[in-house]
Amino acid sequence: MKDATYVHPLTALGKRAMDLSIALTGIIFTLPLYPLIALMIKLNSPGPVFYRQMRIGYQSENYVCLFLMTRFRTVKVDTEATSGSVRPTRNAPQVTKVGHFLRRTHLDKLPQLWNVLMGDMSIVGPRPEPPDICQKLEDNIPFYTERTFDVVPGMTGLAQVNLSFYETVDDLRNNVAYDHAYALSLSSPAEWLKMDVSILLKTIWVMVTGKR
Repeated sequence: MKDATYVHPLTALGKRAMDLSIALTGIIFTLPLYPLIALMIKLNSPGPVFYRQMRIGYQSENYVCLFLMTRFRTVKVDTEATSGSVRPTRNAPQVTKVGHFLRRTHLDKLPQLWNVLMGDMSIVGPRPEPPDICQKLEDNIPFYTERTFDVVPGMTGLAQVNLSFYETVDDLRNNVAYDHAYALSLSSPAEWLKMDVSILLKTIWVMVTGKR
């Protein structure tokens, strides 16, 4: 289990400052896109524009934060009632046509900037998982839950920009390895800044090209 003090104080301060500045700037510049995305979702599939789901956030040895993550809806209505939480697999039938585009370009994540502003999420960090999925994965992958110990989950991250889809247990093991590698960078402000800048640049590339 990770030591609760491994995150350098300057890293924590710099990371939160970066989160606030990027979230505020992002909200201001992307708000004009909301009506267009909402219209695309409505024309493609009946149902709400936004999708909210309980996710596991920051954790420590004796504390687990649960929060409602918001994103643009990319799946058919009542998907969870029939098939449970939907992971970003390559050809998930529950995902709408517009949803595939929004997921590929990461535009579905724009409302998460509000989660970042509130402190539930960071711009960069491990992917936040629903409690039910996290429990299942913990039973099959050792230390899966600990990937968010003392780390706030992020909109994008080292695993997200390097792994397109998580379709097998081996893919998820690689995901965990990336998350722990990112956590190690937080012990050094210089290494953290280098890591976050690299991930942000790769994220922009994915959003523009749809490729990793």
